[in-house]
This record gives sequence, C-alpha cells and structure tokens, in this order.
Amino acid sequence: MPAGNDLTPQQLHRIQQAVDNAEAVSGLIFSVFIGVAEEDSRRYAERLHAGLDDPQHSVLVLCDPGFRALEIITGVEARRTLDDVECRLAAASMQSSFAGGDIVGGLVLGIQQLGESARKPRTLHVNP
Repeated sequence: MPAGNDLTPQQLHRIQQAVDNAEAVSGLIFSVFIGVAEEDSRRYAERLHAGLDDPQHSVLVLCDPGFRALEIITGVEARRTLDDVECRLAAASMQSSFAGGDIVGGLVLGIQQLGESARKPRTLHVNP
C-alpha cells in the first residue's frame, strides 16, 4: 500500500480532482494526508487539522495504510453540514475499497461522498 509520496502522478491527480469537486459542491476545504501517523492516529490527525490555514471550514482525511488507520476530522463550521453519521458512512466506503487494496479509489470515493453530504443547499427563491 503506497504512502503519499509513493503515489503516481495519475493517482495524485485523481485525489486532487476529488478534493476539487468536493470543495466546489460543499464550500468546505478538504485536505488529505497519506502516510505514517507519528503517534496515535486520531491525535496526529487533530494536530494536522489544527495547523491548516482555515481549520474551522476544513475537513482532513488521514490515511495511514501501514497501520490501517483512517481518521476524518472536521472543523466547527464544517461540522454544521457534515455530521458524524455522514463521516462514518464515508469511512465505511473507504475501508471497503482499502480492504480490496485500492487506497486511491477508496479515498476518491470517500472524499466525493463527504463533499456530496456537505453540499451547499440550493436557493429556490430570488431576492427582488
């Protein structure tokens, strides 16, 4: 299972496309970390998330293939549209792909699912 720096340019492009699409539909900021979590994966993910430019509106997906760890961290504002149930469903989708050896496909699927779950509501009225 590849770490982040072992991915091909095509794999990185697929993940970046998923991030771009999720950001466009949700208005949130998505970040992905693929690699070894230096400590407890949850605490490490929380520390990475806190270091983002706008953690309040950010979603961080951490995947540590070697230790089979997956963490999804949401900021305060992101949590308003993306709750724990939606994150668990996306995590389950990712883990199914991971179990089949498809790390990149799982991340792409999960990121897209998170973006769709946090989709900005459409406005159905027009201001005069």
